[in-house]
Formats: sequence, C-alpha cells, structure tokens
Amino acid sequence: MPELYGRIAERFGELILNCPQGRWEDPSPCPGWTARDVAAHVVSNHRRAVAGLDGSGHSAPGRDEDLSRAWSAASEEIKAALRDPVKAQALLGEEFGCLPFEEFVRRMACADTLIHGWDLARATGQDEVLDPEAVAVATEILLPEDRDIRMPGAFGVKVSPVADADAQTRLLNFLGRQV
Repeated sequence: MPELYGRIAERFGELILNCPQGRWEDPSPCPGWTARDVAAHVVSNHRRAVAGLDGSGHSAPGRDEDLSRAWSAASEEIKAALRDPVKAQALLGEEFGCLPFEEFVRRMACADTLIHGWDLARATGQDEVLDPEAVAVATEILLPEDRDIRMPGAFGVKVSPVADADAQTRLLNFLGRQV
C-alpha cells in the first residue's frame, strides 16, 4: 500500500510542479472548480487525514500558499505515518468512516488523489494517463459505493462509456467525467 500511495502522490506532485503558471485559474472537470481549487482540495484532504491521527486542526491551503510546498509537506506526513506501524493501524473516527489510517489513505489516494490528478492534468493540459494498478484499486473501492457517492460536491451522474473503453475511461465515466 505505501508503494501505491507513493506513486500516486509522486504523480500528483509532478502535476502541481509542472503546471504552467497561467493555467491555475483554468476550469477543471469538477464543476465550479479551477485547477488551483482541485490541488488545494487534495492538499486539504491530506492535512485532514493526518489531523485525524491526533485530533489536531487542519486547513486548506491559502490563496497565497505555495501549492507545491504544501503538497510536498502533506504527502510526506502521510508517508511518515504509513511507515509508523502504530499510526498506520490507528483507528480514525466516524468522520473518516472508522477506518484504520492505512485503509483510509488507500481509499483517499485511490479515489481522491488519483481522480483529482486526472482532473488537474485535464485542466492544465498535462498527461492524463493514470497508474493502472491505482485505477483497478479505485474501481474496486468505488463501484460498490455507487449510490453513496452520487451527491452534490462528490461525484456526478455516470457517463456511458464507449464499448471498447479502457479501464481508466470506464472509471472516469463512472465518476461522471467526460473523457
């Protein structure tokens, strides 16, 4: 699991680092969100996960905060917690679904970070190819939650994939993304 998270996190960091400066305010596939909003959301969720370990507070990155630095710090905190056997198995509260930290990160990385990585890539004109193993894990996690994820601010209405769609396209379509 730490290896999969590491790959997803590294890719997300590359997307932030390589985002053309003039593209941060471009619209993303998430209605009403810019590329910057997507990146800030993912950083915020990482901060929230770490805060869930000790009950501390967390905040979304400020408008003037360097997103690359914020992402690096947040993802390094997740990696450090995953390397700590006590923290990795610590049970997070109801807000997190009463899951062990490691399982929450697996779900968060393979749903939130992975999919929003595609959103960020699409919004900023970068490579949209997702990690195939992460796509498989995200599909395994999200398909059974179909009804639970269809709500405002989560995932939109499913899009019917073309007959020969690959696994990435099928997942993105399932989550309401036009590919």
